[in-house]
Amino acid sequence: MGAVSYIQKISLYPKMANVEAAFKNLHQDLLDGCKVGDQRAQFQIYKLYYKAMYNTSLRIVTDTMEAEDVMQESFLAAFEKIDTYSGTVSFGAWLKKIVVNRSLDALNKRKAVFEDIESHAGIRDESPEESNRYEEIDVRVEAVKEAIEKLPDGYRVILSLYLLEGYDHDEIADILKINSSTSRSQLSRAKQKLIGELKRNENY
Repeated sequence: MGAVSYIQKISLYPKMANVEAAFKNLHQDLLDGCKVGDQRAQFQIYKLYYKAMYNTSLRIVTDTMEAEDVMQESFLAAFEKIDTYSGTVSFGAWLKKIVVNRSLDALNKRKAVFEDIESHAGIRDESPEESNRYEEIDVRVEAVKEAIEKLPDGYRVILSLYLLEGYDHDEIADILKINSSTSRSQLSRAKQKLIGELKRNENY
């Protein structure tokens, strides 16, 4: 199976997870408890979501201790403003948006990741020929994830948001405060960097 197939496979996971929206009231009793400050309900919600939220943060900040801090702060923030959760999306999706934003804030405290992102706004999306290049490399899903972690922050973040977290370009544009065409161009460049990293990987 080529790299593009693995990339597509990874990108399906969060999109499949969006089915959760159909079951957004599955733990409604716990969410109702959180709204009145029930600590037992908060702990149960924490147990249900902490691992996924930690992994989301870790893919962005790439530091285990920082990801742990971000995850903890995100839960505290979510419980403080849970009354603003409207239920139009799944609770998991709502919580993940908080985690992503706080992870990006943490990343930007270290350095300005996206200071030159707008300079790439005119770069075109990948051509069919470029897409075919992904099929030339046979890699495991984990190898793709490991390769993403080695990319520069800006590329890693946009690949993580698109492939691993399941956000579309409009959502990414909103999160990163850029336009959707910039998101597409940056993703195209990030994929090219990813392919280069995979080719250097002993396991491809």
